Amino acid sequence: NFWPNTPDILHETLQLGGRPMFEARVVLAATLAANYGIYGPAYELLEGTPREPGSEEYLDSEKYQQRHWDLAQPDSLRPLLTRLNAIRRAHPALQSNERLRFHPIDDPQLLAYSKQTEDGSDIVLTVVNLDARAGHAGTLEVPLDLFGLDAEAPFEVQDLLTDETYLWQGARNRVELEPGRAQAHVFAVRRLRTESQFEAYG
Repeated sequence: NFWPNTPDILHETLQLGGRPMFEARVVLAATLAANYGIYGPAYELLEGTPREPGSEEYLDSEKYQQRHWDLAQPDSLRPLLTRLNAIRRAHPALQSNERLRFHPIDDPQLLAYSKQTEDGSDIVLTVVNLDARAGHAGTLEVPLDLFGLDAEAPFEVQDLLTDETYLWQGARNRVELEPGRAQAHVFAVRRLRTESQFEAYG
């Protein structure tokens, strides 16, 4: 199981990175591991204040008091968490710890990796910006052979977080992520169907 936070551990990156780091860590957990969890209300509401500098204890820890959480706050991460859980339910590639592969990208603050089902019918390619303070862009090396893609044919990647769709071609493709706009892409990779593959063609 991957946990971006726990009732006992408020990682330093969450203390310093604000909302972008909360987004990055939960996307990593939800797409890298078949099982993940969060210390829910504190994560949803971006609790990032430590008990004291250098501590991983929460300032207002539920270990020592009863908390009442306002989960209806407008800046809650609930929409992102809901979307991630829906993506996980819809994509069997994310429901297994097998066939996880990391891919080259020429910016060290960008992490790129994929998961796919054994038959290759479901491919999810994720790119996460690990820097909560600055945007980063890089050229991603897409493993065409692994994904069963033709180097000469375009293919489709749909960002499951935003529903935006892009056409890529070849192994090298540009990715740009900026805090406050997009901290991660979670792409469904799809081969484009040719006219000859449609029953009505001809």
